[in-house]
Amino acid sequence: MPAFRLAPTVADAFPDTLVALVTATGLRGREPWPHTVTALAELEQQLADGSWRPADETDPRIEAWHTAYRAFGTNPRRIRPSVDALGRRLAKKGALPRISPAVDSYNAVSVRHGLPAGAFDLDRVTGDVDIRYADGTESFTPLGEPDSIENPRPGEIIYADTTGVLTRHWNHRDAHRTRVTEDSSHVTFVLETLHATRDGDLLELAADELQGLLAPHAAQTAVHHLGPGRPQAAI
Repeated sequence: MPAFRLAPTVADAFPDTLVALVTATGLRGREPWPHTVTALAELEQQLADGSWRPADETDPRIEAWHTAYRAFGTNPRRIRPSVDALGRRLAKKGALPRISPAVDSYNAVSVRHGLPAGAFDLDRVTGDVDIRYADGTESFTPLGEPDSIENPRPGEIIYADTTGVLTRHWNHRDAHRTRVTEDSSHVTFVLETLHATRDGDLLELAADELQGLLAPHAAQTAVHHLGPGRPQAAI
């Protein structure tokens, strides 16, 4: 089983970070997921009737990520945190994309709670996963672009295993290699906040909600946490 680690330099720079790792084993992505279908439909209906809107960059949850992106040299209005981009897309189009049940589940939880989310197919992960600063030698192939290779700038925060980069700009975009599909059976989902003292309870609620969507379609689920006080989790 891989371990997820928060590098000491990242923990020092962002000391209120909390990451929830929701792991599902024996995931069945080709059967109907009615609760996920309902979760997406409810969000879209709430947007349509004006009773709810996704968090935007004026919201403290999103603003914190913009500040963090600038701190490691990324323009967050050009390269947006995933939850910011997803919320903007929902507000503009009135609907979330339908990709696969597992991805749709974390997208719904992410935008509902204003927290970045991602996922990795653990059968395609090599070695352990570190949240760390890039040194500039790493390679990244963006999701949906299997023939492209990028090199993160030195100082950019990334998720990386022993083969390469799994996510650029902390949570902007995931890699093609570890993408989650309907055939992925062993997956870790990631939810993040930079302000655990303010939003830790919200993160816990979101992790519970995601676990609830996954559990009917998995042999086993579990939740682990990463933060400066607990910088490693074996999943």
